[in-house]
Amino acid sequence: MNSPSRRDLLRLGAVVGGGLFLPRTALALPDDPWSGARRIEAAIVPPAFPSRTFTVTTHGAAADGETLDTEAFARAVEACSASGGGRVLVPPGRYLTGAIHLRSNVELHLEEGAHLLFSIDPAHYPLVLTRYEGVECYNYSPLIYAYGATNVAVTGKGLLDGQAGNDAWWPWCGAERYGWSEGEPSQSADRLRLFGMAEEDVPVRERVFGPGHYLRPSFIEFYGCRNVLIEGVTLKDAPCWNLHPVLCENVTVRNVTVTGHGPNNDGCNPESVSGTLIEGCRFDTGDDCIAIKSGRNADGRRVAVPASDILIRRCVMRAGHGGVVIGSEISGGAHHVFVEDCRMDSPDLWYALRFKNNAMRGGVVEDVYVRDVDVGRVGRAAITCDFNYEEGADGPFVPVLRRLRVERMHVAQAVRVLDVQGLRGAPITDVALRDCTFSGVTEPSILAYAEGLSLEEVFVNGERVTAF
Repeated sequence: MNSPSRRDLLRLGAVVGGGLFLPRTALALPDDPWSGARRIEAAIVPPAFPSRTFTVTTHGAAADGETLDTEAFARAVEACSASGGGRVLVPPGRYLTGAIHLRSNVELHLEEGAHLLFSIDPAHYPLVLTRYEGVECYNYSPLIYAYGATNVAVTGKGLLDGQAGNDAWWPWCGAERYGWSEGEPSQSADRLRLFGMAEEDVPVRERVFGPGHYLRPSFIEFYGCRNVLIEGVTLKDAPCWNLHPVLCENVTVRNVTVTGHGPNNDGCNPESVSGTLIEGCRFDTGDDCIAIKSGRNADGRRVAVPASDILIRRCVMRAGHGGVVIGSEISGGAHHVFVEDCRMDSPDLWYALRFKNNAMRGGVVEDVYVRDVDVGRVGRAAITCDFNYEEGADGPFVPVLRRLRVERMHVAQAVRVLDVQGLRGAPITDVALRDCTFSGVTEPSILAYAEGLSLEEVFVNGERVTAF
């Protein structure tokens, strides 16, 4: 098990110990809250790397799609790191590999025509510290992983193929439509065991899964890293979540394409991050396209690091449960999220904007600003704010959603405009829609325990409305 050293734990103390690891950006929002987005943009600087190149084929990669090249990638990363950093270059070819672990000052760059085929053998993914659905544990390594690194990147025009499907990884979810059959193992027992450990405050070092267990790993996960860049690459068929920066600061995700309709194939899940730019990306997924998170239940409250200062722009969302989502693992809270100039369109996209929480998660979500979003079709509501997700009201922790602003959202077809459901004693408050149009609406909006809804120049099926 690749456990962090004592020095690592001291440096990253809050990751496993409780206090704040990342500084919060204090965004004082004047009359124009979008000045906050400009401050986020100005503060995010992608990492730069020395002009040294280490080609994986010169370190032994066969590039034949059949020989396992894991050790060749490790040697190239090691040589690059030992020299002080640079680029690990992947030329055109087909590379079969297990987990790739990056280090500080290392850029993994895939040239056009480079295809990384990730092994479907769980033995090729050693145990590492990770988060599984918002709970810290030791589990199979993500396919590409870095821990506690500064200046780290995955770039290029190549393809990252997780090779997951109904015959590998996906059946572990326990659903027949993903290849599982009655009597076969699934994640269900392990998932409940992990969540129970977190509620009982079992130390993270004792939450050990991996071999003999069935919790699927993420595709790319940078954990506790600073100055992160993921740019240009295409990801397909992940075992579980695709892009998962955790407890990271200064993150750029740019011009990435994510495809895959497997279980929990979320596109990009920034979790407990500070300062993140997601731009120019395309998502066609089996779950939420972008889902902002900050830890689940007791574990999220223990770590207590919100997701903050996030700018999402010029992205395209097709299939998925939600286009831009906050939750449900949001116990650490989220604030100052900006979404602009995005396009969403698919009958298999349930919602354009989705907020999900409950009384077991708790957490404060506030200051979310959305503008200039064009939506073709969504299968359910244009905007949903749901505190009845999973456990719903069954819990002692008060979920909070306040100060949501949506401007110039234009929807061509949605079953309903809003599905906004708070809880008794935990209403959703201060939601404002301005200069928005919603067409093809066939059902009335649903409002329950919602206070302070404001509509200004909002049109539904061509008629101006002042209330729902």
